[in-house]
Amino acid sequence: MTGDAATPTPPPPIRILLAEDQVLVRDSLKVLIDTTPGLATVGEAGTGAEAVLLAHRQRPDVVLMDIRMPDMDGIEATRRICAAPESAGVRVLILTTFDLDEYVYAALRAGASGFLVKSATASELLAGIRVVASGEALLAPTVTRRLIADFLRGPASTPALRDLTDVTQREREVLTLIGRGMSNSEIADHLHLTVGTVKTHIGRLLAKLQARDRAQLVIAAYEGGLITRDTRH
Repeated sequence: MTGDAATPTPPPPIRILLAEDQVLVRDSLKVLIDTTPGLATVGEAGTGAEAVLLAHRQRPDVVLMDIRMPDMDGIEATRRICAAPESAGVRVLILTTFDLDEYVYAALRAGASGFLVKSATASELLAGIRVVASGEALLAPTVTRRLIADFLRGPASTPALRDLTDVTQREREVLTLIGRGMSNSEIADHLHLTVGTVKTHIGRLLAKLQARDRAQLVIAAYEGGLITRDTRH
């Protein structure tokens, strides 16, 4: 029996909204994204308010969000996008000038799925978009550790705001190690578990804490009091 196999239908492109007030930067990002197979821009915003409006209207897969913008900053825009039913499922990837920007922690609390530094290469940016669009958090363990260090330089009496009553002891251990910036394989080695078991625990933590991704689990570890100056090592 002969015959050509049916050509598989390519998946739809990842739809991206650009939120950047500098026109030159925005135009450069648009050219890069629209000339990359599998990616497409669906809108451009020059202010935070425009980003919120377009996110509700276009429902992109990913918003590339600058932090410092006129009218409404990227943190507040991120908060509104991630909280609104009109933009449910839209994921925000923060673009920041400095990798230890004082606003990064606030942006993650607002619901962002990660962040990229504007000095990143084109390949790093494109890879980051795909990571966030796939449902993962763009928060590498090394970056997490640096955020923790910055967080721990703050006031000593950070209040515990997150209720961890329904989290089991083993899940607390996993959550603490996530908060310390460990990868799944590092957590597995530390707790003498398989990587698959660690992933199961993480899945349960995501559900119990209503967290969308690993970035928000890091925040939950902070707010639940699992990460303090006494537990950072």
